[in-house]
Amino acid sequence: MLSQVVAQRYAHALFLATEEKKLIDVAYEQLNALKRFITEDATMLNFLSAPQILEEDKHALIRKIFTDRLNRLFVEFMIVLVNKHRINYLAEIIDEFIRMVEAKQGLGRVTVITAVALNDDESQKLIEKMAEKTGLNIVLEKKVDPSIIGGMIVVLHDEVIDGSIRHQLEAVDEQLEKVRVH
Repeated sequence: MLSQVVAQRYAHALFLATEEKKLIDVAYEQLNALKRFITEDATMLNFLSAPQILEEDKHALIRKIFTDRLNRLFVEFMIVLVNKHRINYLAEIIDEFIRMVEAKQGLGRVTVITAVALNDDESQKLIEKMAEKTGLNIVLEKKVDPSIIGGMIVVLHDEVIDGSIRHQLEAVDEQLEKVRVH
């Protein structure tokens, strides 16, 4: 929960700064690349998060690696995250920033998790329902997780709709725990 609050707060500040400087498109492109970089190899992020490393050394590493690759605003933003001990939330902040940009462009990213893959017709119906609900053009990301047994879990931004059989069974189990038997 804290990561979501931190991500929203910092992403919002970055969004306002990039909008003011008319860097939204540059930010979208460069931050997507940065997200891929830190996702593929966590070494740098681990170094930047390590409490035993001096902040000056962390700043130097950021400047050395990113000065020629990222806009100055994003380099300085990463330094602020180091100073505020929030650099370990960088991936979540980027995700939230990307979501804000896409929402401004009228896009909504929806993740659906099902026990078996959705067919094209089912996917299209879900896209239409979510578009109707949100007023956004929906980009659907599909994931398969057999452990949910059946049904689906839909994630839209920070809202989770859990219609999985596993979730329903857990709810029944909780109700049975509350029932007293004499």
